[in-house]
Amino acid sequence: MALQLSPGVNTSEVDLTTVVPSVSTSAGAFVGSFNWGPVNERMLIDSEITLAKTFTAPDGDDFVSFFSAANFLAYGNNLTVVRAANTASNNAVANSLAPGIQIANADVYQYSFLTVDNNAYGSFAARYPGALGNSIQVQVFDSANTTLFNSWSLKNSFAGTPTTSDSVTAAGGANDQFHIAVVDAGGLFSGVKGTVLEVFPFVSKAIDAKDPLGNSNYYKNVVFHNSHFVQAMCSPDNANTHATWGQTSNTTFARIDAATFPLGVMTLTLTGGVDAAVTDADLITGWGLFTNKELIDVSLAFTGDADVTVQQWVIDNVATTRKDLVAFISPPSSNVINQAGFETVNIQNWLGALARSSSYVVADSGWKYQFDKYNNTYRWIPLNADIAGLCVNTDSVRDPWWSPAGYNRGAIKNAVKLAWNPNQTDRDVIYPMGVNPVISQQGQGIVLFGDKTLQAKPSAFDRINVRRLFIVLEKSIALAAKYSLFEFNDAFTQAQFVALVEPFLRNIKGRRGIYDYKVVCDATNNTPQVVDSNQFVGDIYVKPARSINFIQLNFVAVRTGVSFSEITG
Repeated sequence: MALQLSPGVNTSEVDLTTVVPSVSTSAGAFVGSFNWGPVNERMLIDSEITLAKTFTAPDGDDFVSFFSAANFLAYGNNLTVVRAANTASNNAVANSLAPGIQIANADVYQYSFLTVDNNAYGSFAARYPGALGNSIQVQVFDSANTTLFNSWSLKNSFAGTPTTSDSVTAAGGANDQFHIAVVDAGGLFSGVKGTVLEVFPFVSKAIDAKDPLGNSNYYKNVVFHNSHFVQAMCSPDNANTHATWGQTSNTTFARIDAATFPLGVMTLTLTGGVDAAVTDADLITGWGLFTNKELIDVSLAFTGDADVTVQQWVIDNVATTRKDLVAFISPPSSNVINQAGFETVNIQNWLGALARSSSYVVADSGWKYQFDKYNNTYRWIPLNADIAGLCVNTDSVRDPWWSPAGYNRGAIKNAVKLAWNPNQTDRDVIYPMGVNPVISQQGQGIVLFGDKTLQAKPSAFDRINVRRLFIVLEKSIALAAKYSLFEFNDAFTQAQFVALVEPFLRNIKGRRGIYDYKVVCDATNNTPQVVDSNQFVGDIYVKPARSINFIQLNFVAVRTGVSFSEITG
C-alpha cells in the first residue's frame, strides 16, 4: 500500500481475475492481382459483395485472384486482402501535363498530392491504378446561371445552382461553390455507359470552407474522403482558375472560363490508365504486409495461383517466421489440368522445387472448375483458398483442433469438377509426400481427403489439426502470460500462472482437443539462476488428440455353435 502521511483509511483493488483469452483462428490473408482497388494496402473484406465493391467484378485478367478470395469468403467472413500491382501500372488522369503517375492508395495521395496544387498533375485522377480508370469521366459545373444549370444534362442529380456558401460570404469571398459528377462514360464499372457513379454537390474552392456540420467542404478533401472512383488533383481549368482555387474563404474565386465552356460545364475524360503485368516481386511486396504479427492478426494465408518463388517466400517469411498461421498452397495449373496421367510426377517435381519441410504449410492436389457468374463462363481456380476455407468452417462447427478433412467437414463448395481426381494409387504416392488429395466420389461430392502438413519429420505436427491446436495454445497463453511481465518471480506469481493456464487446458481437453496436460511453473524450472537472469519459465506438456486416417474393419465368420466370448476373450 502507499505510505500515508496522516491518519485515514485507504482502499485499493487487486485484480486477480485474469483469464486466458480467446484468439482469432479464422482470419484469412491473401495477396492477388486485381484490376481496381488500393495497392499495397490491407483491406478487410467480409463478403463477396464487399470484394466486388472494393476490387470490382472479375474479368479475363484477374479472375483467379478474385475467385480465390471469393471462395474463401464462401466459408467465412474475415479476410484481409492486399492488391499487388506493378509500378508501371498508372492511374488514368484528366488533362495532365505529366502523365504516367501511379497513386497506389490513399496514403500516397494524401502525402504527395492532397496539399499540392501543381497543374502538371491534371485536374482529376482515377482513384487507383489501372486501365479501368479510363472509363471515368468527370463533369464540373461552375456557374451561378440558372438557365445554364437547367440545360445541363445532369441537373437532376443536384438540388440547384452553385453560388457562394454562407461561410465564404461571411469572410468576404465569393463564387466558391461548384458541382462535381463522376460518370462511367465507358460503362466498365456499372455496365451501362453514361451512368452517374457519384456526385458531390455544392463543394467549395476555399481551402478552409466548412459545411453546416463543421466538416471540411473544400472539394479536394470532400472527394478524398468520399469518392470511390477519383481523386482531385488541382483546379480543372488550369489557365483561368489555378491562381485562386485552394485559397482562403476571403477570396473572390475564379469561375471556369465561360468563353471556353459557355454552358458552365467542363467535361474531363480520364485517360492514360495502364495495367502492367504483376510480377513475383510485386506479390512478395504485398505479402510483406503480413510478416509482422504484432501489426496484423491473421491465421490462414492462401496463395492463389502464385508460383513456386512466391510460395517459398510466403513459407519462409510469413508462415514459418510468424509461427502463428498456416499457409495453403496448390500446384501450378500446368501440373494438373489436361495432364493425362502425368499429374503425380508433376506434383513431385513441384514439391522438389520447394524447401518444403514445415508444419506451417498445407498443400493440396490441384484446381477446380467453377462458374463465373460475372462473365457467364467457367473458370479453373486453385483449391488452396477452399482448403483454408474448410478450416474456417471447422472452427465454426467444431474447433480449430478438429480435422477439416473428410465427409463431415471437408466438402468443397462451388465446384463443378476437378482438374485431377486422384485415385487410390495416386493418393498412395502424393499423401506420404504431404500433399492432401481432393477427390470426387459419386454420391459424396468433392471432398478434401487428407489432413497433412508439409512437415517431413514424422510427428504429431505433420497433421493440420495438431498444428492449429498448438497455434491456439501458444497465442492464447502467450497473451495471458504477458501480464506477468515485470512482476516478481516468486512462488505467488508462479502459482498464479499455473492457476491461469490449467482451466484453459481443462476446457480444451473437455472439447476433445487434447488427451491430457500438465503445467509446471515452480522452483524446479524457475531456479535461482533463472530468477537472477530476470526470466520466467512455464513448461506446458500436452498430449494432442489425433485424427483417424486409417480404418481397418475385420469381419470374422464363425461356426454356429461357437460362443463369441471364446474367440474375443
